[in-house]
Amino acid sequence: MLIETVPPTGEIVDPETDAGAARLRELYALPGPEYVRLNMITSLTGAAVGADGTSETLTSPVDRRILGVIRAAADVVLVGAQTVRAEGYVVPRRTRLAILTSSGELDGHRLRLSSAEERDRVLVLAPAASADAVRTRVGPSDLRVVPVEGDAHPAPSAVVAALHSEGLSRIVCEGGPSLATQFAAAGAVDEYCITVAPVLEPTVHPFLRLEPGRAPRTRVVGQLADDTGFTFLRLRPSA
Repeated sequence: MLIETVPPTGEIVDPETDAGAARLRELYALPGPEYVRLNMITSLTGAAVGADGTSETLTSPVDRRILGVIRAAADVVLVGAQTVRAEGYVVPRRTRLAILTSSGELDGHRLRLSSAEERDRVLVLAPAASADAVRTRVGPSDLRVVPVEGDAHPAPSAVVAALHSEGLSRIVCEGGPSLATQFAAAGAVDEYCITVAPVLEPTVHPFLRLEPGRAPRTRVVGQLADDTGFTFLRLRPSA
């Protein structure tokens, strides 16, 4: 069960029912055709991963349900190659996947690209200067490489522009921490969807590494809490 605490309606949402699932889709509906969400999970201590070195030991069934709602509202899930390697990503069920990499090194993934249809749902974004090298490395998998303008570390605005050129304008960035930090510091995020897990973990890898003076100012536009202590925040940049 979920209860809406911001706004303080006290509304109860049961994500296991059709009505509850529909209500979650309403709460997480996008306000426009072009939108960038950052969706991350963190412990109470700010850690991006749990004891096994992945976010899997932080998440919960309700968190995964909300993740599915957020992904379904998007055109594309954007992740960095390091996260693909560490988390063993799979292709989302209803959304395309874009992987940002400068090397094309994707070992450790679980993408299961066994069919042309699955391969077509994955894009590899690479800095324009290294796009040919990345294409050579991933070529045997037939993944399409999309060049991103800029240097070896393209600006978030250039990454977003590359996705827009592919007709993908509703973007959910799932990190990892390095990519998430770049988007947050650049002011490239329209909405932050942050799950706070009620656990204490060593903060070796914080979910955002913000420097003094570069932290975005935000306001809370929604918060749900469940009966296991998880909270699900939605924040947007302050005016």
